[in-house]
Amino acid sequence: MNLKDPAVVVFGSLHYDIIVDGPARPKKGETVTGSSWRPSCGGKGGNQAVSAAKHGVPSAMIGAVADDQFGAALLGNLGRHNVDCGFVRTIPGIGSGMSVAIFDSEGDYGAVIVSGSNLELCNEDVEAAKDLFRSGNILVLQNEVPDAANVLAADAMKRAGGTVILNAAPARKPSAELEKLVDIVVVNAVEAEALSDGVEVNSLDSALAAARILARTYPVAVVTAGGEGVAAFEQEGGKDTLIPAIKVKLISTHGAGDEFIGVLAAQLLQGGAINTALARANKAAAILVSTPRG
Repeated sequence: MNLKDPAVVVFGSLHYDIIVDGPARPKKGETVTGSSWRPSCGGKGGNQAVSAAKHGVPSAMIGAVADDQFGAALLGNLGRHNVDCGFVRTIPGIGSGMSVAIFDSEGDYGAVIVSGSNLELCNEDVEAAKDLFRSGNILVLQNEVPDAANVLAADAMKRAGGTVILNAAPARKPSAELEKLVDIVVVNAVEAEALSDGVEVNSLDSALAAARILARTYPVAVVTAGGEGVAAFEQEGGKDTLIPAIKVKLISTHGAGDEFIGVLAAQLLQGGAINTALARANKAAAILVSTPRG
């Protein structure tokens, strides 16, 4: 990547995923017989960086892996998808991040993550990537790394005049320090309920209600409501956006949120209006969830 080009810069998690297919997710104390398993390179950060690159914009990843086989696979995956991984630090003596995701017959899933090297992100990583923090760039954050590390990265980008997107996933209330640095927050229904005074998101109207509450804190709030669609609210002008879901045959929801974020960031980097960027991100996520994956 030419570092002089505007870019989507993702600061966050890299996980080596073990994906298991079964008839249902096990209940407490239950053993379920699965039908297949496969490895996949992921982590919200890695997925979002790859998504942005696949949709035609320069993409760079700031993260951390271990000097193990998982770490080598994660770096190789970023490279194959044209993500600049020159700012991914390799740390000896600690395991790379990984997860186990169990899919049921309806295409939904539950997962357990082990953060490993992702928890080591710190000021050292922000300083090493200082050339990426500049006006015109978009920084994407998630909640799979420490809040304090996110604050450092967000502060560097805001000082440089760039834009900060926070995908507040998994659900975790950001610190007050981080809240002040975020331009756009994106959450799903579960995360919205946790962060918006308990609003239950089960429709576009309730998604918009949650977005309006979140917009008291963030300039732009986006709530994705799965099969219902996407709602957003902008502080400036009090503008709301409602985008109904695209009806597709669901195969797997895995990675849909990350695809949405990557495309949203790519569209905004290219100068798209927020409503147009949201519509295209919504379409990309719909294509992903309805596409068979090996």
